Amino acid sequence: MLKHSELILNKNGSVFHLHLMPENISGKIILVGDPGRVNEIASLFSNIEFEVQNREFKTVTGYYNNTRLTVISTGIGTDNIDIVLNELDALVNIDLEKREIKKELKSLDIVRIGTSGSLQSDIPVNAFVVSKKSIGFDGMLNFYANRENYCDLLFEKAFKHFTNWDDSLPTPYVVDASEKLLSKFHDKEFIKGTTISAPGFYGPQGRELRLKLAFPELNKKVEYFSFDNMKITNFEMESSAIYGLSKMLGHNALTVCLIIANRVSLTANENYRDEIKKLIIAVLNKLTN
Repeated sequence: MLKHSELILNKNGSVFHLHLMPENISGKIILVGDPGRVNEIASLFSNIEFEVQNREFKTVTGYYNNTRLTVISTGIGTDNIDIVLNELDALVNIDLEKREIKKELKSLDIVRIGTSGSLQSDIPVNAFVVSKKSIGFDGMLNFYANRENYCDLLFEKAFKHFTNWDDSLPTPYVVDASEKLLSKFHDKEFIKGTTISAPGFYGPQGRELRLKLAFPELNKKVEYFSFDNMKITNFEMESSAIYGLSKMLGHNALTVCLIIANRVSLTANENYRDEIKKLIIAVLNKLTN
């Protein structure tokens, strides 16, 4: 039996942060960072059966192409993903009344739709990038036992060697996307890449305002790194934890991002709303056709 301090529930029996009951979610989950983007996606649903919000975690469950979908906002960062993934798993794989792990476990399909910055000159602003692999600069997965059984250790070793990775930084981890979900995005409009999840928007992604960078050459090393004919394509802030926790818990995960800035050519599209709507519709169609 899971103790009350470990599995905290609200008075109505819902999970602590998301305020959800098991019946409130679909087996197909879309994750976005911005609560406002939940409304944007839900506006495309033919009907809505449930919605709730607590803090940055807003959830809407409804139907698109006669398929039941749930869209949830996570806020920014892998620390929030740790909350969202564990509570989603609890909804389907823990008997909340008995506080016991179920004997028969369920697998969720989890797709993140987000924005991102390109790290290669040939991946332009407004491109769609699907993450075949995700690299975590955040260190979060290292707090869980046996994470090495779910990670690409050869990629990690090569990356640390090439970048002369400093011991003062969290150990990076590398996790593959779900092949099941990846196979749905084979069209040429989706560039396949390797994505870094950074634990911040400024220093951890090589941006320098008033504070100097401890490792100012890191982005250049990332740009030139290659392993098994794979280059690192983009920066964002959530994918590594989604991939890592999903794989460890037995769920399928994929991230699809719109490139809104190119860090090499120093170009950006601040008015990306029309482009993100195109990506949302493309992803919804892939998941429901």
